[in-house]
Amino acid sequence: MKIQERTGAGNNRSGAPAQPAMGERLPAPPRERKPALAALAVLLILVGALGATMLVLRAGDRIEVIQVKDGADIQAGESVTDSNITSVMVAEDSAIRYVRWEQRADLKALKAKSTIYGGTVLIGDMFAKKASLPAGKASVGLALKEGQYPANVKVGDTVAAYRVSDTPPSSDRDNSSSGGTAAGTDALLVDNARVNTKSSGDDATISTGNLAITVLVDQDDVPALTQAAAAGEVAVALVPGN
Repeated sequence: MKIQERTGAGNNRSGAPAQPAMGERLPAPPRERKPALAALAVLLILVGALGATMLVLRAGDRIEVIQVKDGADIQAGESVTDSNITSVMVAEDSAIRYVRWEQRADLKALKAKSTIYGGTVLIGDMFAKKASLPAGKASVGLALKEGQYPANVKVGDTVAAYRVSDTPPSSDRDNSSSGGTAAGTDALLVDNARVNTKSSGDDATISTGNLAITVLVDQDDVPALTQAAAAGEVAVALVPGN
Protein backbone atom coordinates (compact mmCIF):
# COMPACT_ATOMS: atom_id res chain seq x y z
CA MET A 1 0.00 0.00 0.00
CA LYS A 2 2.72 2.52 0.79
CA ILE A 3 4.54 1.75 -2.41
CA GLN A 4 1.45 2.52 -4.53
CA GLU A 5 0.79 5.74 -2.68
CA ARG A 6 4.30 6.95 -3.27
CA THR A 7 4.03 6.01 -6.93
CA GLY A 8 0.78 7.88 -7.26
CA ALA A 9 2.20 10.91 -5.54
CA GLY A 10 5.16 10.89 -7.88
CA ASN A 11 2.87 10.61 -10.86
CA ASN A 12 0.91 13.62 -9.68
CA ARG A 13 4.10 15.71 -9.40
CA SER A 14 5.28 14.79 -12.88
CA GLY A 15 1.96 15.70 -14.45
CA ALA A 16 1.84 19.27 -13.03
CA PRO A 17 2.47 22.05 -15.57
CA ALA A 18 6.04 23.25 -15.77
CA GLN A 19 6.62 26.70 -14.30
CA PRO A 20 8.98 29.14 -16.09
CA ALA A 21 12.32 29.56 -14.52
CA MET A 22 12.96 32.78 -12.65
CA GLY A 23 14.24 35.60 -14.94
CA GLU A 24 12.77 34.21 -18.20
CA ARG A 25 10.31 36.48 -20.23
CA LEU A 26 7.11 35.24 -21.72
CA PRO A 27 7.04 35.34 -25.58
CA ALA A 28 5.22 38.48 -26.90
CA PRO A 29 2.26 37.96 -29.19
CA PRO A 30 2.97 38.80 -32.86
CA ARG A 31 2.15 42.41 -33.85
CA GLU A 32 -0.64 43.00 -36.31
CA ARG A 33 0.64 44.71 -39.49
CA LYS A 34 -1.51 47.36 -41.28
CA PRO A 35 -0.04 47.96 -44.78
CA ALA A 36 -2.92 50.25 -45.81
CA LEU A 37 -2.12 52.79 -43.09
CA ALA A 38 1.56 52.72 -43.95
CA ALA A 39 0.82 53.38 -47.61
CA LEU A 40 -1.49 56.27 -46.69
CA ALA A 41 1.21 57.85 -44.55
CA VAL A 42 3.74 57.64 -47.38
CA LEU A 43 1.20 59.15 -49.80
CA LEU A 44 0.52 62.09 -47.48
CA ILE A 45 4.24 62.76 -47.13
CA LEU A 46 4.66 62.77 -50.92
CA VAL A 47 1.68 65.09 -51.44
CA GLY A 48 3.02 67.52 -48.83
CA ALA A 49 6.47 67.55 -50.40
CA LEU A 50 5.01 68.12 -53.88
CA GLY A 51 2.88 71.02 -52.64
CA ALA A 52 5.86 72.67 -50.97
CA THR A 53 7.89 72.26 -54.16
CA MET A 54 5.18 73.89 -56.27
CA LEU A 55 5.01 76.87 -53.91
CA VAL A 56 8.76 77.35 -54.13
CA LEU A 57 8.70 77.10 -57.93
CA ARG A 58 5.87 79.60 -58.24
CA ALA A 59 7.59 82.04 -55.93
CA GLY A 60 10.74 81.64 -58.01
CA ASP A 61 9.15 82.26 -61.46
CA ARG A 62 11.38 84.94 -62.96
CA ILE A 63 11.45 86.64 -66.34
CA GLU A 64 14.14 88.56 -68.23
CA VAL A 65 13.18 92.23 -68.70
CA ILE A 66 14.76 95.50 -69.84
CA GLN A 67 16.42 97.96 -67.48
CA VAL A 68 18.04 101.33 -68.25
CA LYS A 69 21.76 101.25 -67.53
CA ASP A 70 23.04 103.40 -64.68
CA GLY A 71 24.11 106.80 -65.98
CA ALA A 72 22.35 106.27 -69.34
CA ASP A 73 19.17 108.30 -68.79
CA ILE A 74 16.69 108.24 -71.67
CA GLN A 75 15.29 111.70 -72.34
CA ALA A 76 11.74 112.47 -73.41
CA GLY A 77 11.33 111.75 -77.12
CA GLU A 78 14.31 109.41 -77.28
CA SER A 79 14.34 105.71 -78.03
CA VAL A 80 16.25 102.89 -76.39
CA THR A 81 19.48 101.66 -77.95
CA ASP A 82 21.71 98.69 -77.36
CA SER A 83 24.10 100.95 -75.45
CA ASN A 84 21.65 102.31 -72.85
CA ILE A 85 19.76 99.17 -71.80
CA THR A 86 20.60 95.88 -70.13
CA SER A 87 18.68 92.79 -69.00
CA VAL A 88 17.68 91.86 -65.45
CA MET A 89 15.65 89.05 -63.90
CA VAL A 90 12.51 89.95 -61.94
CA ALA A 91 9.65 88.00 -60.38
CA GLU A 92 6.82 87.62 -62.85
CA ASP A 93 3.74 89.71 -62.03
CA SER A 94 0.77 89.83 -64.40
CA ALA A 95 -0.28 93.20 -62.93
CA ILE A 96 2.92 94.89 -64.17
CA ARG A 97 3.49 95.40 -67.90
CA TYR A 98 7.19 94.66 -67.96
CA VAL A 99 8.97 95.04 -71.30
CA ARG A 100 10.63 91.67 -71.83
CA TRP A 101 14.16 91.43 -73.15
CA GLU A 102 13.00 89.71 -76.35
CA GLN A 103 10.78 92.75 -77.10
CA ARG A 104 13.67 95.24 -77.28
CA ALA A 105 13.65 95.38 -81.10
CA ASP A 106 10.02 96.56 -81.09
CA LEU A 107 10.74 98.99 -78.25
CA LYS A 108 13.37 100.80 -80.33
CA ALA A 109 10.59 102.09 -82.61
CA LEU A 110 8.88 103.89 -79.70
CA LYS A 111 9.66 107.17 -77.92
CA ALA A 112 9.97 107.86 -74.20
CA LYS A 113 7.08 109.94 -72.87
CA SER A 114 9.28 111.54 -70.22
CA THR A 115 12.80 111.24 -68.86
CA ILE A 116 13.62 107.68 -67.74
CA TYR A 117 16.52 107.56 -65.33
CA GLY A 118 19.25 104.95 -65.09
CA GLY A 119 18.38 101.86 -63.06
CA THR A 120 14.68 101.98 -64.01
CA VAL A 121 13.02 98.72 -65.06
CA LEU A 122 10.98 99.54 -68.16
CA ILE A 123 7.23 99.07 -68.50
CA GLY A 124 5.13 99.60 -71.60
CA ASP A 125 3.35 102.71 -70.29
CA MET A 126 6.62 104.67 -70.40
CA PHE A 127 6.65 104.74 -74.23
CA ALA A 128 4.48 105.91 -77.12
CA LYS A 129 4.67 105.87 -80.92
CA LYS A 130 5.16 109.63 -81.09
CA ALA A 131 7.28 111.84 -78.90
CA SER A 132 5.34 114.15 -76.63
CA LEU A 133 6.71 117.38 -75.20
CA PRO A 134 6.03 118.73 -71.73
CA ALA A 135 3.44 121.49 -71.54
CA GLY A 136 4.83 124.89 -72.47
CA LYS A 137 7.97 123.43 -74.06
CA ALA A 138 9.20 123.26 -77.66
CA SER A 139 12.03 121.44 -79.41
CA VAL A 140 14.40 123.53 -81.54
CA GLY A 141 17.09 122.19 -83.84
CA LEU A 142 20.54 123.78 -83.89
CA ALA A 143 23.29 123.28 -86.46
CA LEU A 144 26.47 124.23 -84.66
CA LYS A 145 29.90 124.80 -86.14
CA GLU A 146 33.16 123.86 -84.50
CA GLY A 147 33.80 126.29 -81.70
CA GLN A 148 30.10 126.93 -81.10
CA TYR A 149 29.61 124.05 -78.67
CA PRO A 150 31.57 122.28 -75.89
CA ALA A 151 33.30 119.14 -77.07
CA ASN A 152 31.85 117.12 -74.20
CA VAL A 153 28.21 118.17 -74.63
CA LYS A 154 25.84 115.21 -74.47
CA VAL A 155 22.16 114.36 -74.40
CA GLY A 156 20.56 115.43 -71.12
CA ASP A 157 22.95 118.33 -70.53
CA THR A 158 21.60 121.76 -69.66
CA VAL A 159 23.05 124.52 -71.82
CA ALA A 160 22.70 128.24 -72.37
CA ALA A 161 22.30 129.52 -75.94
CA TYR A 162 23.87 132.78 -77.11
CA ARG A 163 23.65 134.81 -80.31
CA VAL A 164 27.13 135.23 -81.76
CA SER A 165 27.68 137.44 -84.81
CA ASP A 166 30.11 139.93 -86.22
CA THR A 167 27.18 142.03 -87.42
CA PRO A 168 24.88 143.60 -84.83
CA PRO A 169 21.12 143.18 -85.25
CA SER A 170 19.31 145.76 -87.40
CA SER A 171 17.85 147.48 -84.33
CA ASP A 172 21.36 147.94 -82.94
CA ARG A 173 22.59 149.41 -86.24
CA ASP A 174 19.70 151.88 -86.23
CA ASN A 175 20.51 152.95 -82.69
CA SER A 176 24.16 153.39 -83.61
CA SER A 177 23.40 155.52 -86.67
CA SER A 178 21.06 157.73 -84.67
CA GLY A 179 23.70 158.40 -82.04
CA GLY A 180 22.74 155.56 -79.72
CA THR A 181 25.04 152.87 -78.35
CA ALA A 182 25.07 149.54 -80.18
CA ALA A 183 24.17 146.52 -78.07
CA GLY A 184 26.70 143.76 -77.67
CA THR A 185 26.53 141.12 -80.38
CA ASP A 186 26.88 138.22 -77.93
CA ALA A 187 23.37 138.20 -76.42
CA LEU A 188 21.91 135.53 -74.18
CA LEU A 189 18.99 133.86 -75.93
CA VAL A 190 18.13 130.99 -73.57
CA ASP A 191 19.62 130.45 -70.14
CA ASN A 192 18.23 126.97 -69.53
CA ALA A 193 17.88 124.61 -72.49
CA ARG A 194 18.13 120.83 -72.29
CA VAL A 195 19.91 118.87 -75.00
CA ASN A 196 17.34 116.39 -76.29
CA THR A 197 19.15 114.73 -79.19
CA LYS A 198 22.64 114.82 -80.63
CA SER A 199 23.87 113.75 -84.06
CA SER A 200 25.95 110.59 -84.15
CA GLY A 201 29.66 110.83 -84.81
CA ASP A 202 29.63 109.98 -88.52
CA ASP A 203 32.48 110.75 -90.93
CA ALA A 204 30.96 114.08 -92.03
CA THR A 205 30.66 115.33 -88.48
CA ILE A 206 34.21 114.31 -87.65
CA SER A 207 35.71 115.88 -90.78
CA THR A 208 33.80 119.20 -90.61
CA GLY A 209 33.50 119.59 -86.86
CA ASN A 210 29.82 120.49 -87.21
CA LEU A 211 27.26 119.21 -84.72
CA ALA A 212 23.47 118.99 -84.94
CA ILE A 213 21.47 118.95 -81.72
CA THR A 214 17.92 119.62 -80.62
CA VAL A 215 17.19 121.50 -77.42
CA LEU A 216 14.08 121.68 -75.29
CA VAL A 217 13.19 125.28 -74.45
CA ASP A 218 10.25 127.36 -73.24
CA GLN A 219 7.87 128.33 -76.03
CA ASP A 220 8.53 132.03 -75.36
CA ASP A 221 12.19 131.51 -76.30
CA VAL A 222 11.44 129.87 -79.65
CA PRO A 223 11.21 132.97 -81.96
CA ALA A 224 14.56 134.48 -81.02
CA LEU A 225 16.35 131.13 -80.92
CA THR A 226 15.07 129.89 -84.27
CA GLN A 227 15.90 133.25 -85.92
CA ALA A 228 19.47 133.06 -84.70
CA ALA A 229 19.71 129.37 -85.59
CA ALA A 230 18.56 130.06 -89.15
CA ALA A 231 21.36 132.61 -89.51
CA GLY A 232 23.92 130.21 -88.03
CA GLU A 233 24.54 132.60 -85.17
CA VAL A 234 23.97 130.36 -82.15
CA ALA A 235 26.56 129.04 -79.73
CA VAL A 236 25.85 126.93 -76.64
CA ALA A 237 27.69 126.63 -73.35
CA LEU A 238 27.26 124.16 -70.52
CA VAL A 239 25.46 125.64 -67.55
CA PRO A 240 27.59 125.52 -64.36
CA GLY A 241 26.47 122.76 -62.04
CA ASN A 242 25.04 120.79 -64.97
